[in-house]
Amino acid sequence: MALLGNLRHRPVRRLVQLYLGLALYGVSMALMIRSHLGLDPWDVFHQGLSKLTGLSFGTVTIGVGALVLLLWIPLRQRPGLGTVSNVVVIGLVVDATLALLPGGGPLGVRIAMLITGIVANGAATALYLGAQLGPGPRDGLMTGYVARRPGRSVRLVRTVIEVTVLVLGGLLGGTIGVGTVAYALAIGPLAQFFIPLFAVPDGSTPDSAAPPPGSPAPATPAG
Repeated sequence: MALLGNLRHRPVRRLVQLYLGLALYGVSMALMIRSHLGLDPWDVFHQGLSKLTGLSFGTVTIGVGALVLLLWIPLRQRPGLGTVSNVVVIGLVVDATLALLPGGGPLGVRIAMLITGIVANGAATALYLGAQLGPGPRDGLMTGYVARRPGRSVRLVRTVIEVTVLVLGGLLGGTIGVGTVAYALAIGPLAQFFIPLFAVPDGSTPDSAAPPPGSPAPATPAG
């Protein structure tokens, strides 16, 4: 895809939806972090690296995203505007939100933060994927690898990568807990619910060709 993607069709809607989705994604990450009940696999890894290096969570997220994006080169993947924006915006927003959002508190409050974070993450994923301006660097790595090796399953490749970063993150001190399991179980159904609601037709087909509610959607979000 071209770096700017297809912005000739509904450019304002696409850009607003892209950056709203990325900002909401960063907020959702901060909510899960402050719940102290467990993170998704990549964020367990980010948190572990943050503890190891002393860098902020957002800085680590940006750095890892940039390194993953470099791995697109041998796969001959082309980033979209959404891909590059994903690397920068989410990290900036998560750090800003963490600076404003207090941690700890009663268990009920932390559970509410976790649930809100997971649901917001599903909606955020649908918003920026629906803008069709490029996937996140981590998902592009997986799909690009499978495209170069057609015999491999996207689900298998994704599982291997996410289990690997989860284990590494846990060893580095990232938070694995009930939130990690809840995220894994809930994010697929949430993405499938939200993605048809926010899909923007690419202009090559009529609006009526947009996926109807209940149509298949990616099982997990791009990040």
